[in-house]
Amino acid sequence: MTIENEHQKNNGVVNTEINSYLLDAKNVPNHVAIIMDGNGRWAEKRNLPRIEGHKEGLNAAKEVVQTALEIGIQYLTLYVFSIDNWKRPYFEIRALMTMFQDFLLKNENELVERGIKLLTIGRTTDLPKSLQNQLMATCKKTEKNFKLILTLALSYGARLDILNAVREIAKKAQSKEINLNDIDEKFFKAHLSTHFSPDPDFLIRTSGEMRLSNFLLWESSYTEFYFTNTFWPDFRREEFLEALAIFAKRQRRFGQITAKKR
Repeated sequence: MTIENEHQKNNGVVNTEINSYLLDAKNVPNHVAIIMDGNGRWAEKRNLPRIEGHKEGLNAAKEVVQTALEIGIQYLTLYVFSIDNWKRPYFEIRALMTMFQDFLLKNENELVERGIKLLTIGRTTDLPKSLQNQLMATCKKTEKNFKLILTLALSYGARLDILNAVREIAKKAQSKEINLNDIDEKFFKAHLSTHFSPDPDFLIRTSGEMRLSNFLLWESSYTEFYFTNTFWPDFRREEFLEALAIFAKRQRRFGQITAKKR
């Protein structure tokens, strides 16, 4: 069943804007990044423990990943856990880490079967050892896949990533391994943890917040942004497609007078 038909089955009528988007493959962004925000507030609004919001957020993530795969997005980067999220209550962090580990274990075979390659960015050594082991095992099992590169930002902070790149480059300069003329944007990008992926074409943030929150600061220089009031657990296939339809209408000039073709 195609996305269009499934959407029609579930909702009766396919929005014509989404329909035209799906029919035109050139409008599909190569790389989508998402700040998955609002799990806790989603739960609190329903008088549920915050962890229930995180559980439902994982289900939303799975649906978005499946949709991205089906419409041909090549790279999808999800902001799962910020380096600043360690400031949250210990019991919430512990429950979230356990839940995420179980989710990986339960779904890793599906990742393999669907051709999804799992990668991580961030200071993953901060994570519980059992979760680190599960991440390494899942990444290893999916390393030969190529249909969709799914990157999870875990204990990630863009400022720290930039500082780490600067330190690494400075060491090379100090040891005379490179000279100053070697350092350009391409060289710097190669020292970021995101060096394996192109810059995001489209960045989505849910829950009504309108900031990057230390996410892909270098990489988002020419990224198109989309903000929605929807809490992440409610951000599913239909709204994802609607966001992508809006992206398809935008003119990306990259400083030029005429729009650059995708």
